[in-house]
Amino acid sequence: MNRHTAPLSVYCVVEPVDMRLGAEGLSQRLQINLKTSPCNGNAYAFRNKNGTRIKLLIWDGTGVWLSVRRLHKGRFVWPQSHDSVAMLSQDDWQWLTTGIDWQRLSAVLPADWQV
Repeated sequence: MNRHTAPLSVYCVVEPVDMRLGAEGLSQRLQINLKTSPCNGNAYAFRNKNGTRIKLLIWDGTGVWLSVRRLHKGRFVWPQSHDSVAMLSQDDWQWLTTGIDWQRLSAVLPADWQV
């Protein structure tokens, strides 16, 4: 992967993390707790406990990118999962980072729902 290549996938780490962690601390968390390499071509997103900040960790083959996004109002709608990480589509990632409840955009009505 080089600097012109987008990540293969974006994975959201479900459990909140301490936002004081930097690239090394978040990479170590991926390796120890999730048993995955931060250098596998994927991007990993982490959130704080309040859901108002996210950090995105991407290794591009020559170095690491660590981006931070903070909402001034509201909270990021984070995926819920029994797994440690949840993979998002590019569209879902775009909606998540704007602070919109992206999970409701594709909500399907129950089959037995009537007016």
